[in-house]
Amino acid sequence: MVHVLVLPFPAQGHVNPLMHLSHKLAQHGCKVTFVNTEFNHKRVVSAMNGKVSLEGSKVELISIPDGLGPEEDRNDLVGLALSMMRTMPFALEKVIRDINSLDGGRKRLTCIIVDTSMAWALEVVQKLGIKGALFIPLSAAIIAMEDNLQKLIEDGIIDSDGFPIRKGKFQVSPEMHTMDTAYLPWCCIGDPITQKNLYHYIVKLAQCSHLTNWWLSNTTYELEHGALSVCPKILPIGPLIESAKYRSMGQFWEEDLSCLNWLNQQPPCSVIYVAFGSIAIFDPWQLKELALGLELANKPFLWVVREDSNSINKLACIEEFQGTRAKIIKWAPQNSVLSHPAVACFISHCGWNSVMEGVSNGVPFLCWPYFADQLHNKAYICDVWKLGLGFEFGEKGIISRWEIKKKVDQLLGDQNIRVRSKKMKEKVMNSIVEGGKSSENFNKFMDWLKE
Repeated sequence: MVHVLVLPFPAQGHVNPLMHLSHKLAQHGCKVTFVNTEFNHKRVVSAMNGKVSLEGSKVELISIPDGLGPEEDRNDLVGLALSMMRTMPFALEKVIRDINSLDGGRKRLTCIIVDTSMAWALEVVQKLGIKGALFIPLSAAIIAMEDNLQKLIEDGIIDSDGFPIRKGKFQVSPEMHTMDTAYLPWCCIGDPITQKNLYHYIVKLAQCSHLTNWWLSNTTYELEHGALSVCPKILPIGPLIESAKYRSMGQFWEEDLSCLNWLNQQPPCSVIYVAFGSIAIFDPWQLKELALGLELANKPFLWVVREDSNSINKLACIEEFQGTRAKIIKWAPQNSVLSHPAVACFISHCGWNSVMEGVSNGVPFLCWPYFADQLHNKAYICDVWKLGLGFEFGEKGIISRWEIKKKVDQLLGDQNIRVRSKKMKEKVMNSIVEGGKSSENFNKFMDWLKE
């Protein structure tokens, strides 16, 4: 039996698509060992009521230390990434050797699939002489740009520490759409020292990525033809979305399924779905403006407010709307929500996983990016694909209630955006049916695994 070890970067937007890929591998007969950090393993197992595998699933969850102490901040993604690169290779090698020695080697690993943000792990894979593959849970455009960092330096766009030399638009290649130096992912996180550290971490990842020829990506030719032509090594196998057959084993919080019954009671195409991913935290003033903006929009809304976001106690301003016209939950079964006929639009942080789920369900976006690659994803949605609108920041960097109402009205009143969203859904979903490009690419990968 083909046995695959899967190593995601420890963030919800990375774990989710890799878990969807794991379920897909299992459906094709593979055994999958899914490796979370110890911190996230506890969260996932708790959300699954203590289980490390589900009945009938060939996916098993195990854990590995991330190198941080119990009280250190796992939302400091740069600190977490650097800690893992320093401490995890030895632990990962031990896990692999232990698995390979079980039952006299009968459960040996066939291949190790690592998240592109963990590409340093391919050095361990190469050392042990095992097949390795890369998985990209970000846009192909970001990876194509990061694979051409030396060109950006030579063209005078960035310096050797990744900081922009000149501001404004640039192109990695004429085949790709324009990008903006203001949206360079490493320049959208923390202070200059953090940004410099992240840039050099990305340089290291880009180098390690070339230790394998298999770069699987949660995207499609229809969405990113230009980026894929610039970086032909990237093999699109998306969209990777939750399978109806398997309950996801990758959620950090338990999903509140009561929201689906609530959606059943709402008129078609009427609900504003609001979710900002697993990391974003809002200023109390901004939270209040968002709540009042949703009230002004006078539409039913479903709002996800994570338990760890310190926002639950700040929502008194909208508690009075909880009920017929509003539903506030701690975590949602997002793909099920986005596929529901009651949902009219998605107010999103524009993480790539959320982007792919929204596009795959034909839901128009209102874009509210938080950091990193999310700002570039917003440009894709609004400027390249034209499937949504962005918000304008006002006084003191706050998006006002009036701006929120204005953009909700504008989006829901624009039938062209809705038509484009439905057409894009058709195109991307056709890529995973039998004979579709993503389906064919996945089959190629499976053939290689079984060699």
